[in-house]
Amino acid sequence: MSRKKKSTAHRDRPATPTPRPATPPDRVMFALAALGLLITGYLTWTAGSGSASAFCTADGGCDAIQRSGWSTLLGLPMALWGFGLYALVALVSLSRKASLLLRWQRQWRLALLGLAISVYLTLVGKLVLDAFCIGCLASLAVLAAMFVWLQLRRPASAPGQAWGRWWGVHAVPVVLVVALLHVHQSGLLHQRPESRRAEALAQHLSDYGAKFYGASWCVECSRQKSHFGHAADRLPYVECAPGGRNTPMTSACAAAGVTVFPTWVIDGIEHNGVMEPQQLAVLTRFDWDGAGTAD
Repeated sequence: MSRKKKSTAHRDRPATPTPRPATPPDRVMFALAALGLLITGYLTWTAGSGSASAFCTADGGCDAIQRSGWSTLLGLPMALWGFGLYALVALVSLSRKASLLLRWQRQWRLALLGLAISVYLTLVGKLVLDAFCIGCLASLAVLAAMFVWLQLRRPASAPGQAWGRWWGVHAVPVVLVVALLHVHQSGLLHQRPESRRAEALAQHLSDYGAKFYGASWCVECSRQKSHFGHAADRLPYVECAPGGRNTPMTSACAAAGVTVFPTWVIDGIEHNGVMEPQQLAVLTRFDWDGAGTAD
C-alpha cells in the first residue's frame, strides 16, 4: 500500500515547465540600425556644430534644409529623433526575451513609422524647399531596406490576422502622427487670428515704403506671414524666386542685393530673419498700442 501511495504521489506532481529558448538576435536589422545610427549621428553633429555636411554638394540644398524650420522638432534636430528611433530598433533586434513574433511586430511598427516620416520629410524637401539632403536620402534608404527585410522575414504566425486589417490598424496611427507633424512643422498651429491691428500694420508697411523680400520655398518667410494671419496678403511682399530654389532671382531682388530670406528693407536698412509685428511697428513709427484699441 505504501509503495502505491508513493507512486501515485509521484505521478500527481506537476511537471516543471520547459523554459523557452532565447530568441536569437536579428543581426541584419541590427546592422541596418547601426548604419542608421552612424548617418543620423553625423547629421546631428553637423546640425549642432553648424558644420557643412560631407555628403552635400555645392548645390545639393543641404544648407537650405538645415536652416529651415523643418530641420528641428520641439527644439531638437530632426536627425536626433531619427537617431533615437534607430537606437530603439537596435535594442529590439538584440532582445532575446521577446518571441520571434513579438519582436517582429515591434520592429515592423518602428520601421513603418520611421519610413513614413522619412518619406514625408523627403517630399517636404522637394515640394516646399526644392532641396534634397544626401544624408537624409541615405537614412531613407536604410529605413526602406529595414522594411523590405521585415516583409521578407515575416514569421509564419504574423500578423495573426488578414493583412488588410493589419495595415488598417497600424497605418491609421502612423498617418495621424505624420499629419500632426505636418500641422506642427508648417506653422498652422501658430497662425494668428485675423486682427485689425495686424491689418492696419500691414497696410502701413506698404504705405511707408517698406519691402519684405522672400521666396516661395522659404519656411521662415511663411512663418513671417503667419504673424499677420489673414492680413499677410496686404504685406509689401516681393517674391524673389518664383521658379524655385535653384532658379535665378528676380531683377528686383538682385538689385536690392538680397541674399537671405526673409529680408526686410526699411528706410534703406536691411533686417534679416523673421521679425515680430511690434518690431516692425517701432521701425516704421506705427502706433501699435493705439491700433490695438480697435480690435
